[in-house]
Amino acid sequence: MNIYKMKKEELELLSYTDIAYEILKKEKTVKTTVELFKEIASLLEMSDEEYASTIGDFYTTLTTDKRFLALSNGEWDLKERHSTKIVIDDEDDFDIELDDVEKSEDDNDKEEDVDFDSNDDFEDDDLEDLVVVDEDEKYDD
Repeated sequence: MNIYKMKKEELELLSYTDIAYEILKKEKTVKTTVELFKEIASLLEMSDEEYASTIGDFYTTLTTDKRFLALSNGEWDLKERHSTKIVIDDEDDFDIELDDVEKSEDDNDKEEDVDFDSNDDFEDDDLEDLVVVDEDEKYDD
């Protein structure tokens, strides 16, 4: 579809985001919200008042339309032109130095007095009324 050759009446049947999609697809470039909407306003022959009253709604629909991608520099592009790369940075999780491992092995050799009967962490134990039930037991209602 070539939106530049369409009549105004035909363009008015399209949503702003559909027109924006066709502009970005045809021109193969990125644009800011203002640049993109100025082009739409020009195609639709909008007045300045119409432009000012609808650009906010246009921005909102751009942010929710899954065809568009907001770039870090404030410009918009089509999501289909970008690949998604997931980077998992778990470097910090496994960054153990050899000295730390040796120290922890030495520490394991030392005995520590631990009071397992102490119930300090569970002062308000919500589980004290729970009962372990065997699956084979029958219940009387």
